Amino acid sequence: MDTLSIVLPAKDEEQGLSLLLPVLVERFPQAEIIVVDDGSSDGTAKVCEANRVRRIHHPYAMGNGAAVKAGARAASGDILVFMDADGQHDPADIPRLLERLDQGYDMAVGARDYQGQASLGRFLANRLYNRMASLMTGHVIADLTSGFRAVRRRHFRRFLYLLPNGFSYPTTSTMAFFRSGLAVAYVPISTRERSGNSHIRLFRDGIRFLVIVLKIGALFSPMRLFLPISLLLFIVGLGYYAYTFVTMHRFTNMSSVLLMSSLLTFLIGILSEQVSALHYRNTEEDTPREP
Repeated sequence: MDTLSIVLPAKDEEQGLSLLLPVLVERFPQAEIIVVDDGSSDGTAKVCEANRVRRIHHPYAMGNGAAVKAGARAASGDILVFMDADGQHDPADIPRLLERLDQGYDMAVGARDYQGQASLGRFLANRLYNRMASLMTGHVIADLTSGFRAVRRRHFRRFLYLLPNGFSYPTTSTMAFFRSGLAVAYVPISTRERSGNSHIRLFRDGIRFLVIVLKIGALFSPMRLFLPISLLLFIVGLGYYAYTFVTMHRFTNMSSVLLMSSLLTFLIGILSEQVSALHYRNTEEDTPREP
């Protein structure tokens, strides 16, 4: 039977943890519960001690992704469950995620509905990210940025070196799983109002997420990114050449630049595709289980 580790990255989440940890301890007495204290200045340590859960301490804030990586390295369970420490995620949904893994999936992600978004702006931004990531991977992605997920440890730990230290670990891990041919399921969930203040800022982190989606697309599905750009440049260049040929009866430098840019973009895409393949040359081999 697979063992379970529940990892909660936390920064100044004393209020949320004081409500969440007793529920997790009661509902999952056999699970390993790990709180990664990412440089908290509140009573997070005391809450962990009171509930007798394992605490990993960062001397200063290293980022949500860094906390997730630390928890994944320290966890001993065959199955890892990541959830926010602010109380938004309902522990009652964990069995639903685990059920999808029992059905053969390698990762199960809690997909939030409109009510689960902090604001209309965040909802619309997430819809945009989901759509872009779906185009990059060729799979329907219901919630790219959800931090509530269950995953097989032996798969997840392969991609730790790819995960950034910031808030975008869900984005990177999701697209890495799809690119590697690992099965990902989405489970609809409802979220509750968080305890305390959010550490995510819509505009700052929204732009960061957008850049990361483009970077991940270039790394994991390069031709899905470069081929449309190359075709667009080719069509514009060809159209501009047709226009100048009819109006001025000559081939202009701009037409030459556009057509050459189209060719160079296509060649960069082919090269990127080969580099991307190097990241997955050993993905068909499972990482050995640790004792």
